[in-house]
Amino acid sequence: MRPAPVPPPETEIEPPGVPGLSGLLTLTVAVVVLAALYVGRDVFLPVVMAILLAFVLAPFVDLMRKWHLGRVPSVIVAVVVALGIILSLGGVIGFQVAGLATDLPRYQSTIQDKVGSLREGSLGKLPGILKDFGRRFDQAVAEPPPEQAPASPSTAVPPPEEPRPMAVEVHEPDPTPAQMARNLLLPLLEPLATTGIVFVVLVFILMQREDLRDRMIRLFGASDLHRTTAAMDDAARRLSRYFLIQLGLNASFGVVATIGLWLIGVPSPILWGVFAALMRFVPYIGSFLAAVPPILLAAAVDPGWSMALMTIALFGIGEPLMGHVVEPVVYGQSTGLSPFAVVISAIFWTWMWGPVGLLIATPLTLCLVVLGRHVERLEFLDVLLGDRPALTPAENLYQRMLAGDPDEALESAEILLKERSLTSYYDEVALRGLQLAANDATRGVLTQRQLEQVKDVIRALVLDLSGHEDVEPKPQDTKDEPVAAPASEKPANKGPAVTEPMPPASPLPEAWRAAGAILCVAGRGPLDEAASEMLSQLLNKHGLGTRVIPHEAVSRREIFNLDMTGVQMVCISYLEISGTPAHLRYLLRRLKKKAKAPTLVGLWPAEDAVLKSESMRATLGANYYVSSLRDAVVQCLKVASGEEKLPEPANSTASEGATAARRLPLPA
Repeated sequence: MRPAPVPPPETEIEPPGVPGLSGLLTLTVAVVVLAALYVGRDVFLPVVMAILLAFVLAPFVDLMRKWHLGRVPSVIVAVVVALGIILSLGGVIGFQVAGLATDLPRYQSTIQDKVGSLREGSLGKLPGILKDFGRRFDQAVAEPPPEQAPASPSTAVPPPEEPRPMAVEVHEPDPTPAQMARNLLLPLLEPLATTGIVFVVLVFILMQREDLRDRMIRLFGASDLHRTTAAMDDAARRLSRYFLIQLGLNASFGVVATIGLWLIGVPSPILWGVFAALMRFVPYIGSFLAAVPPILLAAAVDPGWSMALMTIALFGIGEPLMGHVVEPVVYGQSTGLSPFAVVISAIFWTWMWGPVGLLIATPLTLCLVVLGRHVERLEFLDVLLGDRPALTPAENLYQRMLAGDPDEALESAEILLKERSLTSYYDEVALRGLQLAANDATRGVLTQRQLEQVKDVIRALVLDLSGHEDVEPKPQDTKDEPVAAPASEKPANKGPAVTEPMPPASPLPEAWRAAGAILCVAGRGPLDEAASEMLSQLLNKHGLGTRVIPHEAVSRREIFNLDMTGVQMVCISYLEISGTPAHLRYLLRRLKKKAKAPTLVGLWPAEDAVLKSESMRATLGANYYVSSLRDAVVQCLKVASGEEKLPEPANSTASEGATAARRLPLPA
């Protein structure tokens, strides 16, 4: 009895996606997050401050653990020292503020004298001048009012006298001790509670750093533990170093400001030094805002203007030296944030969390950028806030090609050529830009006009770079990498496909230096001829003669008219190829029949299957296969100098026969 047929499984058809649903969901999540940050600022702000303090104290905890102090004692010592420093500074600032408030009435007469002198001078005449100018302007543009008979003085009725108000005095009883204690403690209750929350959270973060790191890895990168662990550790180390250095530099600036103000004679110098150190966390304008109160106080204390001028000189010289001399030497030029992101983050966090948000805006935004560079789902944070170019050099070149702008493409190339050779630029930027264009052309998304613009721009670029020597630039001393760009992050551009150095210059035979010694043949793609022109230019710069021909010149109809006189080697370029193309195999066969010269096939997509399969290469029948222009130049130089003997290419006909024999059963 035959078994009953098994019914085929039912095909599950997924419902079509709703257009715009993903974007709407993202917008909803963003609004919910922003609302939570704003409404819950009393909770989130202490947690964020604890995280930033943890980055600062982590190196000290690690140092004490190296001294075999233990995890718990190390954390307790670090937190107690930090708390003691903060409370000491708070106490000193409180005494300074109280003393300043007590001494302010003493400066009232000096302030009145200076204000009076300003009124008597030209500055005091300015309001009158402006008022007179406004009155004359109004008279000039206004129409004259109609004439009216003046009222008789005898007919004017005097206004009635208003009754004078009765003075009322309210006497409050003296406050009781309980009321005095409440008035004194209530303003301090909220800051003390916030400080307590910060340090409690700080203790737990320092105690469980490894556990929190593992949870972040599980949350964002469990599929690649090695890379994610290295990225997290490196990011935490760089952030700790940056925050510690920034705190040290700002504290140093505050100490210098305190000493300078004390020498000048400005009252409460410690208060203004701490204020200057804190305001340096505010980007761009923080130091200038910190200079305003001591300058005004110096003008109020000194009967003259010398103290105020010296205070202006102190901040006017100290801040540029710190920002443009000391900071670049200590931690390089860049923090990994774009200037636009710094300004927007300062505005956003100030609106979100007030003055404290302004102070922590830059460190907090830097943490978000680092997170965006290591977590793929948060990469938009790096794109929006980071200082790296939004497009890679290859994408930027392709964009300039589409725009038909060879001048900007050349300008970008000249900048990149300051730190790499011409071969490296062609391999890492120009070829990849052409690959992007070739892929779009294959998919049919490029119009004929755009394709012609791409050809014109790349042709103009290659022509403009003909005078550039193909030499490696001298290595330049560079500063430390930006804080937000750890070495373990994924690079913006893939590394060069070939790292083989150019062979040393050696005398070449005359036959190889003659024009047309190497025949550069373009593939079938619309942009393969541009790649052949790049290869030809590089070969010429290394002393080899070349000639570039289009693919039509080696077609079945035209190859009989092709002049192969003096050809020592043939190089074929392909930007877009897949599988085992029959047309390439037959092209190589036609060229072998035309001239007995070695052949090199350049498949510039390095991931092409032909480069990975020996059987495919044997089937095609070329002598050499390369995936970069550097490799092609090196191979041609080796063959021309006799350093490498020509290999015997595989017999494509025999290979095909063997393949057919394996596929078809042979008769007994």
